[in-house]
Amino acid sequence: MIPSISGVWKLLRNVKIIIPMESNGIKVLIGCEESQAVCIEFRKLGFDAYSCDIQECSGGHPEWHFNQDIFEVIKMKDWDCMIAFPPCTHLAVAGARHFKTKILDGRQQEGIDFFMSMVNAPIKHIAIENPIGIMNTKYKKPTQVIHPYYFGDDQSKATCLWLKNLPSLYHNESVNLFDDIVTHNKEVQWHEWVDKKTGKKRRYSKFLADAWLKNTDKKTVSLLRSKTFPGIAKAMATQWGEYLIQKLNK
Repeated sequence: MIPSISGVWKLLRNVKIIIPMESNGIKVLIGCEESQAVCIEFRKLGFDAYSCDIQECSGGHPEWHFNQDIFEVIKMKDWDCMIAFPPCTHLAVAGARHFKTKILDGRQQEGIDFFMSMVNAPIKHIAIENPIGIMNTKYKKPTQVIHPYYFGDDQSKATCLWLKNLPSLYHNESVNLFDDIVTHNKEVQWHEWVDKKTGKKRRYSKFLADAWLKNTDKKTVSLLRSKTFPGIAKAMATQWGEYLIQKLNK
């Protein structure tokens, strides 16, 4: 009997398992990922996973990284699955104050076109990740919205997932009749301050605030803010990996 996705997730969260990196033949492309966080988690489970980005990888495995245009890499192999993290600079609501300028100079449309090219790639199983932004209306509402703390990390960051032939990621907030394993982390870290204009207390995700407060270089800030958290990366690999194995019978 093949265990359920939630069952495998529970097992892997609570038992330290060393899994041999023998290939199962399933080819997974992680698009626009320089950190290799998701790529490495899939590799641990025996998938032929590769990250791809126009930047060199920072995950320590250049042998698993295509440092080139994502669309050229898509043509290279008969990929079974793609998980893509298209740039959100011109799409996320966090930069809404610049939208007017970006619409006029064409940068926002370039971002939309790139995003939709990921959606329409000739690959059967696709996941597209982006923060809350204009694609929620320009394309459609996301299949699922998650936060890092849903999967054990201590940070909050609303993350949208648009899924094609992949299931929503399983997570559990509290013990209930059907599940006694809690995946949510209740101790979320925040950066808090008092708004000088209103006098009210406000708060912001600590890792996002730290990225701005501890760095002056915009490129570094952007990289830090876009990193995939370990819990999410592991959930993607274990849950979608199991689903792919079942569907592809490998």
